[in-house]
Amino acid sequence: MSERIAFIGLGIMGSAMAGHLLAADHRLTVYTRTKAKADDLIRGGAVWAQSPSEAASNADFIFICVPDSPDVEAVVLGTTGIAQAARPGQIVVDHSTISPTITRRIAEHLGERQVRFLDAPVSGGDSGARNATLSIMVGGDAGAFQSALPLLQCMGKTNTHCGASGTGQLTKLVNQILVSITNLAACEALTFARENGLDLQKTLAAVGNGAAGSWQLANLGPKMIAGDFAPGFMIKLQEKDLRLARHAARERGLVLRATELVASLFSTALDEGRGHEGTQALIAIVEEIAKGKVEGGE
Repeated sequence: MSERIAFIGLGIMGSAMAGHLLAADHRLTVYTRTKAKADDLIRGGAVWAQSPSEAASNADFIFICVPDSPDVEAVVLGTTGIAQAARPGQIVVDHSTISPTITRRIAEHLGERQVRFLDAPVSGGDSGARNATLSIMVGGDAGAFQSALPLLQCMGKTNTHCGASGTGQLTKLVNQILVSITNLAACEALTFARENGLDLQKTLAAVGNGAAGSWQLANLGPKMIAGDFAPGFMIKLQEKDLRLARHAARERGLVLRATELVASLFSTALDEGRGHEGTQALIAIVEEIAKGKVEGGE
């Protein structure tokens, strides 16, 4: 069944995700701040809207994929936001990674208009977006999740309803704690290997399929070795996600030492102007610290 869909936010992730919905013959309207990012989708049959509210006005499902909490608030609640065109029965699906508290506030605001809001952050990076193999973690109304599931399956291989509003975002923060600390482990291990004169390709082959294996090592390890820091997921976004995780932890009175450490290293990477590089560029910071060139940690 062809659905009327709006997709707002066409960055590295959003453009590929919207493309899968279009390829599945759904009627797609798109909006993003830089119209050129929508050119390929428009050539493929998508309709351009001048604002989020215009995009949402004729849609039954509205998808959002933007960088941070203020961006989602603007897209939904701003003067040209989705809420301005909201009508009962619509379902808004937010693929951004944002504050769970703000997520619940937006869900409550839209609920007053009988619009259901799903927080549905994703994991899998640019390759997962391109290949429609994302893991999508969803919080919100169970019925809305079931209604949106056929569309989520166009983009994600694993689609999990995690519970009430905000639980999708909290689950994504669990994911970000795991991937960032595992990324740091890969950076430090490969730095150790390099400084001890090991053949890094052989080292990866030796350890990658054993107990030390991980997605980060398998997918980012070769890029670290090659010095390929092109972004699949940018350092500035990982740093933002870790800020969200740290804030949520502190709200519960939790002290997460490893999370604090890796967050400080990503902050150092930002300070060195690496915000738009991929998260594998963290190895450059780890190498500098290992050689005593910069201070690291807290």
